[in-house]
Amino acid sequence: MKAIELEKSYNPKDFEDRIYAEWVQKGCFKPSSDSDSPIHGCYLNKSSSAAVSKYTVVIPPPNVTGVLHMGHGLNNTLQDIVVRYHRMKGDDTLWIPGTDHAGIATQNVVERALKKEGKSRNDLGREKFLERTWQVKEEHHNTIVKQQRKLGNSVDWSRERFTMDEGLSKAVRDVFVTLYERGLIYKGHYLVNWCPRCGTALADDEVDHIDTDAFMYHIYYEFEDGSGKIEIATTRPETLLGDTAVAVNPDDERYKSFVGKNLKLPLTDRVIPLIADAYVDKEFGTGMVKITPAHDPNDWEVGKRNNLEAINILNPDGTLNDACPEKYRGLKCPEARKLIIEDLKELGLYKGEEKIKHSVGHCYRCTTVVEPYLSDQWFVKMKPLAEKALAAWKNGEFVFYPRKWENTFSHWMENIRDWCISRQLWWGHRIPVWYCSCGETIVSREDVSVCPKCGSGNLSQDPDVLDTWFSSWLWPFSTLGWPEETSDFSQFYPTTALVTAYDIIFFWVSRMIMAGLEFTGKSPFHDIYIHGLVRDKQGRKMSKTLGNGIDPLEIIDLYGSDALKFTLGYMCAQGQDVLVDKDSFKMGSRFCNKVWNASRYILGNLEDRTLVPVSDSDLNELDSWIYTCLENAVENARAAFESYRYNDGASALYEYFWNDFCDWYVEATKLSFKDGDDREKDRAVSVLLNVLEESLRLLHPYIPFVTEEIYSKLPLSQIVENRKKSGVQKILPADDYEGLLVTAPYPEAKDGRVDAEITGRFEVLKELIRTVRGLRVECGIDPASKLHIAVKISAGSSAEVIREKTGMVCLLAGVSKIDFVDSNPEKSIGAVGSGFEAFLLVDEGVNKEQLRQKFARDIEYETENVRRSSVKLNGKFAEHAPAEVVQEERRRMEEANRRIEKLRLYLQNL
Repeated sequence: MKAIELEKSYNPKDFEDRIYAEWVQKGCFKPSSDSDSPIHGCYLNKSSSAAVSKYTVVIPPPNVTGVLHMGHGLNNTLQDIVVRYHRMKGDDTLWIPGTDHAGIATQNVVERALKKEGKSRNDLGREKFLERTWQVKEEHHNTIVKQQRKLGNSVDWSRERFTMDEGLSKAVRDVFVTLYERGLIYKGHYLVNWCPRCGTALADDEVDHIDTDAFMYHIYYEFEDGSGKIEIATTRPETLLGDTAVAVNPDDERYKSFVGKNLKLPLTDRVIPLIADAYVDKEFGTGMVKITPAHDPNDWEVGKRNNLEAINILNPDGTLNDACPEKYRGLKCPEARKLIIEDLKELGLYKGEEKIKHSVGHCYRCTTVVEPYLSDQWFVKMKPLAEKALAAWKNGEFVFYPRKWENTFSHWMENIRDWCISRQLWWGHRIPVWYCSCGETIVSREDVSVCPKCGSGNLSQDPDVLDTWFSSWLWPFSTLGWPEETSDFSQFYPTTALVTAYDIIFFWVSRMIMAGLEFTGKSPFHDIYIHGLVRDKQGRKMSKTLGNGIDPLEIIDLYGSDALKFTLGYMCAQGQDVLVDKDSFKMGSRFCNKVWNASRYILGNLEDRTLVPVSDSDLNELDSWIYTCLENAVENARAAFESYRYNDGASALYEYFWNDFCDWYVEATKLSFKDGDDREKDRAVSVLLNVLEESLRLLHPYIPFVTEEIYSKLPLSQIVENRKKSGVQKILPADDYEGLLVTAPYPEAKDGRVDAEITGRFEVLKELIRTVRGLRVECGIDPASKLHIAVKISAGSSAEVIREKTGMVCLLAGVSKIDFVDSNPEKSIGAVGSGFEAFLLVDEGVNKEQLRQKFARDIEYETENVRRSSVKLNGKFAEHAPAEVVQEERRRMEEANRRIEKLRLYLQNL
């Protein structure tokens, strides 16, 4: 047959887009149960009567506010790897794509654009503003989809969803009304987190607490009866305008006589009581605390216990309102604070201030300081839902990988608070509540035009929208058609796995579990794989501010999608963040290049060759050894996939293909092409192709594009036909299978492929070859020079294999001649191995004087290293440096000492 030519250089731009388009066009990402799937009715690696498992994943929907970052790159990569594995494994596999409307974030994008035009949302009105927001959504959505295609996401695009599409909107309404009917949704006048910039309430988990430099201000409050004054401390003096009490601990003997007295509230004409409440820590500060129920969550609870008035002093935009003295009205809090301190000083009521650092809540979207704010909001009672989730976890209905996140989950569930779900925005799911002029409140799944109580048409819908997460928590089942009993919901729910980052365990993961149990009676997924964040090499989170972000599309443009995917998979260890820079992805690129070049070499050797059936009896020891390595790689990769140990899987495949297959097996088979007859060459190339074909299937989940491109060049029909003739198990699911690797069967572990005895023999050969290579490097001998060596073998040891494989040793170690000896030869440099000693003979081909000089220089260099390490280890370094750094220094010194000893032995031998 003719040689099959691959391009000389690996260039992913030549084929990645073309291959992805073919996968999509042929429906390769559809589940096998779909009638239009190319593998419909084909049970890979199974008999046609066997039950087929399902594997369902819903993508964490990216927000339609911008482009994907490297965090998305990691998350999408990990999902794609495991989804491709399960598809090839033969599972009925579905990966659902989609995007999130991202209420606050998307509205902020539109409002910022309007601000540049000198407009606000109120200038447009609600309807026009929403039209503008839908336009922005479409633009960003199109960008995100293009990026996901570039990443190679093997999602079923025919099932793509959006959190505000018609079906999901119906699910959101149904859930709101159902929870309301069950008494789990209520409206109340409560203290909430308020973002003045976004003009909306925030849930507790939407507030980022940041350590901030600030001041503690000390202020005097005078007794109404003129009997003296007390001292309180606060970080927010402006909130004193909303104080309705000062509290002390009831057990504080210092202040028992003061309880019940009244205080004059500075800068106002109000009088407030001094009360006793156990909330106050009598050991902290003066033991007296100002109570502002409308602007502090702890004070809110104190106020409820003591029937205190809650006075809201803020407008929705964060300025002081009409409940404050006139001179402060309309001021932002920092401006009011400055003026209030000046006024307190004039009245002699200001003691002083001190610098502190404390945690301040910021809006998770716009970073504005969040204000505790009293307003009417809708809430979900979370405790009943959390109790079900905890019970399901204890019953093993879902499992976290790694398990450490179960502690975080259980802690949050046990300490859960009610969820504020209303947002004062325009973009989002409008709350399905209508108010009639007669006072009736109507909560309905359908739009209401007539009041069911009075028949009036004078209705107004609640102007607020629901929290973004209120649609996202339904994602695993709403995307499958719930609340309708669709075929997808029946077939693919519960989903199998969720792959997500740890920073949204409570935002999203916990809520999905609660929603799934409440509305379907089942946990929405069984496996929860929590991966780390992508950080820079210094361990810092990637951000625009630091300028350390990496665009995944830039990496793909430089190195290709496979390089990105393999590098991230290789570096993603369970429970750890992924630390990368742009150069990190060269590793993945080098691996893909290795796969390309090895395949190019094998296919190029097909010239004038005939592929032949190869049965087990036709395999030589070298072939049996590589099949043992392949079997071990298959078992290790499958075990890693099943337990979400991505780095272990990537490491096993890298070690197998680069080291075992390329560096040892492919190199060793050159003997067959060099010395063998035509029959042996045909046999050798047939085995090489068989191993390459299975190896490409093995590698595909991590590097799908390059493996698909190479696989398409294989003479697949001949390989399959020869396997049939040799009695090897059929590898393709159907006679009319189109041959795309993406839906080919993943390699399975096969009985009888591991030969421990042959593996042991080859480990000895590899050790000898590495030893000789090491001696060459140690002696500074040109890699092109052929060496003369001697080998002494221990009687009865496994090293006897060296006598049988001298041709392989000479080829791979660059040796011209091997002498087998019973004693140590003169004028030689030796090294000891398992059952053998190898000697580099210093004959006319080696300059002994140059060698002596080199060894002397090396001894001098290593002696200096030992001296430096000794100084460090005997000085302050050992006392102050981290233990692992000290240990590494000790290791280096020991290694230098060992090398000195070896070099002195070499000199002695010379």
